[in-house]
Amino acid sequence: MRQRSRLMQRILGGHSDANIRFSDLCALLRRLEFDERIRGGHHIFRKPGVERINLQRIGSDAKPYQVRQVRRVILQYELEEP
Repeated sequence: MRQRSRLMQRILGGHSDANIRFSDLCALLRRLEFDERIRGGHHIFRKPGVERINLQRIGSDAKPYQVRQVRRVILQYELEEP
């Protein structure tokens, strides 16, 4: 079984949604093979067969509700890091 990254464990654990760095969340989605498009302050992530994820930052952190959205997508589509 592959070992999950520490960030993936924090997101799936759900204990610190307000303390996830925006850049780390974006990097995780890129590792999960999402394509990123940036429009103004919106970072839009797409992957065939998976719903679109739209992220915005608050300072250097991701918005907590968006971290919950990423968790839901990871669990719903059973995504794993390569």
